[in-house]
Amino acid sequence: MYALQLHAQQDPQYTQYMYNTLTVNPAYTGSTGNLEATLQHRTQWVGIDGAPQTQAFSIHSPMFDEHVGLGLSVVNDRLGPSNETYVNGNFSYTIPLGLDTKLAFGLRAGARMLNIDWSKGRAYQDGDPLLNTNINNRINPTIGSGIYVYDEKWYAGISVPNFLRSDYYNDVQEATVQDRLHYYVMGGYVFDLTEDVKFKPAVLAKIVSGSPLIVDASANFLLQDIVTLGVSYRWDDSVSGLAGFQITKGIFAGYSYDYSVTQLNKYNNGSHEIILRFQLVPNGSRIKSPRFF
Repeated sequence: MYALQLHAQQDPQYTQYMYNTLTVNPAYTGSTGNLEATLQHRTQWVGIDGAPQTQAFSIHSPMFDEHVGLGLSVVNDRLGPSNETYVNGNFSYTIPLGLDTKLAFGLRAGARMLNIDWSKGRAYQDGDPLLNTNINNRINPTIGSGIYVYDEKWYAGISVPNFLRSDYYNDVQEATVQDRLHYYVMGGYVFDLTEDVKFKPAVLAKIVSGSPLIVDASANFLLQDIVTLGVSYRWDDSVSGLAGFQITKGIFAGYSYDYSVTQLNKYNNGSHEIILRFQLVPNGSRIKSPRFF
């Protein structure tokens, strides 16, 4: 049982959003120029029973002279008595806008599976037929799209991960309700401060009708193309510290810690997030630099 009222959230949220863009924008597919796979785990509001836990996996690669990108993204999101799994195939088509700038259009399609075990929720009551009827493997289709424009120094994008409305678990109402369209707007720019120090401010905004605007703003420094250090702020929610290390040419590991700036900070020990990114780099090629996105 979880005893504290949580803030309702529909789609999973991430602090290290700059490294898992494929989960929210299919146009990102293949944009890194190499085969790339990402693993991510988030434990939110440690100490609160039933608080969100999220795992994400994505893999994608450019195809056909980098005009076409193909990828797969899988997200598992657990909140209180509910468990949702998203599986999507991602496709992008990229056209050049100039010498270095590219414009990508993306599509995604897949399925969203919902499970709810009401016995694990706060509102469970013996004899209540509504709250005693579990939901087992309810599958709904998903279709989304996005646009992503970028070069070596900056990027911007807008996307709707799913146009099809379906039921999800609302932790405030303690019931299944129909979700709303989510619009994501993102952008970032890389500044070369010195030969060995790069700086990238970035922003991700989530717009949902009938809900407050959610804005994540981050500032990261890349030192000697190896160590990443930064901070992030989620508007009216949390402040975060981020750190990452380029272990090898193709392996990056990152960690972030969120501190709540709401009344929830009295009841939890923060949120933790780890990420591993793997890139298969052919001999004689190089990873796009800077590898902030």
